[in-house]
Amino acid sequence: MVLGTIVIDLDPNLARVGPLLLTWHGVFSVLGILAAARVGQYLLQREGIPSDRIYDMAIWMVVVGLVGARALYVWENYQQFVGAWQRAFFINEGGIDQWGGIFGALLGGYIWSRRNGVDYRKVIDAAGPANALGFAIGRIGDIINGEHHAIASNLPWAVNYVNPLTLGEPGKAVHPEVAYELLWNLVVFSAAMLTFDRFKRRVPVGVVGLTWLSVYAIGRFFLSFLRTDSLVFGLRQAQWAGLAMVAASVVLATIWTIHARQRRGDHPSGPSGPDGPDEPDVRPDEEPTPAESATA
Repeated sequence: MVLGTIVIDLDPNLARVGPLLLTWHGVFSVLGILAAARVGQYLLQREGIPSDRIYDMAIWMVVVGLVGARALYVWENYQQFVGAWQRAFFINEGGIDQWGGIFGALLGGYIWSRRNGVDYRKVIDAAGPANALGFAIGRIGDIINGEHHAIASNLPWAVNYVNPLTLGEPGKAVHPEVAYELLWNLVVFSAAMLTFDRFKRRVPVGVVGLTWLSVYAIGRFFLSFLRTDSLVFGLRQAQWAGLAMVAASVVLATIWTIHARQRRGDHPSGPSGPDGPDEPDVRPDEEPTPAESATA
């Protein structure tokens, strides 16, 4: 035991049913996905998208997101799978990458939106706060599992994993980096939900979600300095992914804002004024009906 630290002696495994190992990591991953889907449903229903269609979209986002999350983790930690590559499919045993999950889920949402004629930017708006809550819950499993090694710390809240079944390093007091991420996600989720309606009335469709995804990325960028992940050109993989998210968000937000302004300029007058119901790039009090949006 290391004095002045929080000792974590939790078994990361719940039970084994035949060949299937049930872990806390898997349980909280599923709970996080369900929570994110529920938040997304709540926000998208307010945009006029029916519940059954939202759940159909959630399946696409979850499946493609899990594939992306596991694929990126396996790529980063391929040494763990050398000689036993079949373990790459045992996602229930732990080991997913949040950024792989984010980009995979966004890709799944895009594919679904294209197939169903739904404005993808609305999905992006809902994804901002939804992903934050989902990640916060998922990080509880990471804390129990001892994943994502962090640098040593002598702070009073440093953690020391002593259970040999965890992925932690026994006898070493480290920063609870994934706990920091949990708290950061809760801050992002709370701020996003509290300001959602006011914010969305002031910016084009999609910009709210891009903003909160970027805010999450910025926090994750700085927290990643506390990890011991390998460096790629001086930064960790998660930091490069965060920078990519911020850069993509800035580009898309700029394009969508310019497009919205051009649309308003193209319709100086109409049945409801300059921002009448024929304007698809502005917010609910200014945009077309759900039926018109679905057929646009």
